[in-house]
Amino acid sequence: MKNYANKASHPLIICLSLLFFYGCITPKDTSFSRKMQNLTARYNYIYNSNVLLTEYNQSLAESYVDNYEQTLSVYLDPEPQVNLVLTPAAPNKQLDEVITKGQTIINDKSFSNYIDDAYMLLGKANYLKGNFFIASEYFDYVAKTYNNDLKVFIMAMNWKARSQMELNNMSFADKVLDTMLRAADQLKKDIAEPLATTAQMRIYQKRNKEAILLLESAIASTKEQQQRIRWRFILAQLQEKENNLQDAYANFTKVEKSNAPFEMYFHANLNRIKLKALLGGEKLNKEQQLLALLKDDKNIDYTDQIYYQVGELFSAEGNFPKAADNYNKSIQQSTRNQNQKALSYLRIADLNFKEFKNYIKAKLYYDSAVTILPKNFPDYDNIVKKANNLQYLTDRYTIISREDTAQIIAKLPAAEREARVKRYLTPKVVVSSTSTNTNRFIDDPDFPRQTLNTGANNIGSTFYFNNNAAISSGFGDFKKRWGNRQLEDNWRQSIRSSAQENNQVLAGGKVANDIIPANGNTDQSATDQTSLEKQYLDALPTTPEQLAGSNQKIIDAYFEIASFYQQELNDKAEADKIYLELLKRFPENNHLAAIYYSLYLNSQGGNEAKSAEYKQLVLSKFPESNFAKTILDPSYSAKQSEIENITNNNYNVAFNAYAKKDYPAVIKQADDNIQAFPKNDLAPQYAYLKAIAVGRTSKVDALLTQFNKITTDYPDDKIITPLVREHLKYIEANMEDFKLRTFALVDFDSSEPRFVSQATPIDVKPKPIPTDINAADKPAAELAKVPEKTAEVKTPEPVKANSIFSTAKSEEYYYVIDVADATLTLSSSRFGIGQFNRGNYPDNDLTHKLVELDNDQLIYIVSFVDLEDAKIYEESIKGQLKNIMKVPASIYKGFIVSKENFEKLTDRQRINDYLTFYNENYR
Repeated sequence: MKNYANKASHPLIICLSLLFFYGCITPKDTSFSRKMQNLTARYNYIYNSNVLLTEYNQSLAESYVDNYEQTLSVYLDPEPQVNLVLTPAAPNKQLDEVITKGQTIINDKSFSNYIDDAYMLLGKANYLKGNFFIASEYFDYVAKTYNNDLKVFIMAMNWKARSQMELNNMSFADKVLDTMLRAADQLKKDIAEPLATTAQMRIYQKRNKEAILLLESAIASTKEQQQRIRWRFILAQLQEKENNLQDAYANFTKVEKSNAPFEMYFHANLNRIKLKALLGGEKLNKEQQLLALLKDDKNIDYTDQIYYQVGELFSAEGNFPKAADNYNKSIQQSTRNQNQKALSYLRIADLNFKEFKNYIKAKLYYDSAVTILPKNFPDYDNIVKKANNLQYLTDRYTIISREDTAQIIAKLPAAEREARVKRYLTPKVVVSSTSTNTNRFIDDPDFPRQTLNTGANNIGSTFYFNNNAAISSGFGDFKKRWGNRQLEDNWRQSIRSSAQENNQVLAGGKVANDIIPANGNTDQSATDQTSLEKQYLDALPTTPEQLAGSNQKIIDAYFEIASFYQQELNDKAEADKIYLELLKRFPENNHLAAIYYSLYLNSQGGNEAKSAEYKQLVLSKFPESNFAKTILDPSYSAKQSEIENITNNNYNVAFNAYAKKDYPAVIKQADDNIQAFPKNDLAPQYAYLKAIAVGRTSKVDALLTQFNKITTDYPDDKIITPLVREHLKYIEANMEDFKLRTFALVDFDSSEPRFVSQATPIDVKPKPIPTDINAADKPAAELAKVPEKTAEVKTPEPVKANSIFSTAKSEEYYYVIDVADATLTLSSSRFGIGQFNRGNYPDNDLTHKLVELDNDQLIYIVSFVDLEDAKIYEESIKGQLKNIMKVPASIYKGFIVSKENFEKLTDRQRINDYLTFYNENYR
C-alpha cells in the first residue's frame, strides 16, 4: 500500500491531474469542447427557449383582442414601451428566462454553433416585451455578423423590419424589406414570414393588390396552421376591399370551415353570408341568413355585430332607413364590445349627415361615437372635428326653440302665464330607452304642436318643449357644465370632473336651470323653484323692445344656420330653405342684402330666372352694398382685400413714424391715407394717430380740434370714438393745466397729472418670454402721463409633457389672440387693443401683454374674474378685431383661457390642442 501511495503522490501525476481538471472547467476551442457546447446549447437552452416562446405566443393569442372591423394585423404584436430609458419593459417570467438563456449561451458557450440563435432569442424576447429599439439592435447585429448564412440573414432582416415598423420608422423598414427580398430570391424555403412581413408593410402603405399577392405566397409557404388561417382571413379582407368578392367569399369560407378561433370563425361566417348575398343579388336571404345566427346560443355575445352586418347590407343597397334601424338594434344589444357600439353610432351619424340631412341628430351620434372610440381609430380627428362643427347648428336651433317658446308664453293672458311657466319649468321627464339616450318631455295638450326643422324636410314655427333635439341639447349642455344636479340649495357646489360628468346618467328631476330667459339674463343665483319661475316670468318678451330683441336672436340664428349650410356643408338646397323661411317669418330684417345675394348665387346654373330676380333685388334695394358691387365687378372682393392689405401696411408705417417721434411724417401719412381711403374702417385710427401727433407739436386747442373732428366724422366707431370722448372729458376737467403746457402732450413725466384716469395694472406673472408692455402702448401711456410698470421677467415653471387642460374653475381668465407668425411686429395691433380697452372699459383694470413662442405670438388681455366676464368681453371685441389687428385675418384667432391652462400653451401644437378642448367644453 505504501508503494501505491508513493506512486499516486508523484509530482508528475499531480500536475497531470491538475491540468485535466483545468481543462474540464476552462472552455477550449477543441473538437470535444465544441461538441459538448453544441449539445448543451441546443438541448438545454435553445430548445427550452423555443418552448417558452411558443407558450408565450399561445397565451398572447388567447388574450389578444382583434378589431374585426379593420384589416387584421399579420402578427400579434405587443404595445411599444412609452420610454425605453425611463420606463423599462414590465417583467415577464417566460421572456426574462429566454433572455437569461440567450445570455448564458453567449457567455458560456462561445465555441458552439448557436451564438447567432442566442442573439435572435434575445431580439425576439425583447420584441415581445415591447422593447422594439433594443430588439432591432440585436437583429441588426445578427444580420451584419452572420450575413454569410442566407437563412439567418433573412430572418434577422425580417425581424429588424418588424421592429422598425413598430417604431413607426416606415421608410427605413421598407428599405430593410427591399434588401431582404432581394436576398430571399435565392432561398427556396422558410420565406413565409418574410413574405407576410412585407405584406403588412404594403397594407400600411395602402398597396392592397401587392399585399394580396404576397399573402397568397406566404399562405402557400407556411407550415403553421393558425398562421395560415389568420393570413387567409386577412387575404379575404383585402380582396373584399379591392372588390374581388368571389375570391374573398372563397377565402372566408375556407376560414369558416377551418380550425379557426371561434371569434374569427364567427366573423368569417358573417362576411361569407354578406358576400354571398351581394354576389347572388339576394333580397331576402341575406337578412334571414344573418339573423339565423341569432338562434345559435354560441352567438349570443355577437348579437350586436350580427345586427351591424345586417345594417351594412341594407346600407350597401341604399335602403338607409332599414340600415339605421339595424344599427340601432346593434347599439341596443351591445353588451361588451365598445368598439362595435361606437361603429354603430358612427354609421347612424354618417347616415344622418349624408343621407337624411339631419345634422342635429348626426351631431348627437357623432358625440356618442367620440366618447367611446379609441383615439387611434382611423379618421378619429376628423370625426371629432365634424362633431364640433355640428354643435354650431345645434346651438342655433336651440336658440330658435327657446325664443319661440318664450314668445308663445308671453302672448298668453297675464293670468295664465304663471301657471303655464310653472308647468314648463317642472316638466315630467321620460327617460327614453332608444339608442340616442335623449330625454323627452311629455307634451302639453293645451299648446299648439309645433316641430323644429332638424333636417331637410319641414321648417316652421318652433316650440322648445316639443323639440326633442333642442331638449336633448339642453340636457347635454347642462350636464356638460354641472353634471347631474338635483334642484336644491347651493346646487352649483361640488364641481365634478369631465370624466365623471360623461359617465353619469341623467336622473329625473328639475331642469329649470337649462332655460335661459329671452332677454339673455342667465343669473342663476336663485336656486329655489319660486325664484326661477319669477325670473323667467320677468324675462318674457312682453314689451315691444323685448320682443324685438327676441326676434333679432331668431333672425341671427336662422341666418347663421343658413350660412353654415352654404359655406361649411356646401348644402345649397338646405341653405335656400332656411333663407326662405327667414324671409317668410321676417320679411324685413337686417340681413336682407346678404340673403338676396346668397339666393342669387345658389340659383345660378339651376334656376336662372330666380337668380336674375334676386340679383335685381340686391342691385335695386342695396346699390351701395359690397354685394351689389361684387355683382357688378366680380373682382371687387379681391380689390378690397388688396386695399385692406395696403391700408394695414400704411398704418404700420405711420405707427412706426410715431414711435420714432417723426410727427410731421405721421400727420402727412394720416392725411394721405384718409384722403385715399375715406370710408376705410381704419380711417378713425389714422385720425387718432394724427391727433396725437398734433398734440405733441401744438397747444391744447389744436388737439381739441382734432378730437372733436373725430367724434363728428366717426360717431359710430367703436374703437377710437369712445376713447376720444373719454379724453375730451378729462381735458375739460383739467383745462387750466393743459393751457399752461407748451405742447398739449409731453414726454413721460411721473410728476405730471395723468391724461386719463386709469387703475393701476395688476402684475400678472408673464409666460414664458414677455416683452415690454409699454412698447406697443406708448402713445396711450404718453397721454396718461404715467408710464406703465414693466413686468418682471420670471423663469417659467417646467410644463409636464403629458399635462392636460382642465375645466376647473379659475380665479383668473384671459382673452388671448394667437398670431401664427413669430416674425411679425404687433406693436400697432397692441396699440389698437389698448385703444379699444380704454374706450370701452375705462373703469376696468384691463391690460394686455405679449408672449413670444417659437412659431406664435400670444397677446393676452388680463384679467377677468370669471368665465362669464371673459365671454362678455369676447363678444364685444371679436367684431372689432378686423380693425384692431393690423395683420391678415387668416393668421390670428381669439379665445378664452384660464390662467392655469394659459401656462400650458407653450407651442403651436399645445395651442391647437387647447382650441379643440375649448370648442368641446366652452362652445
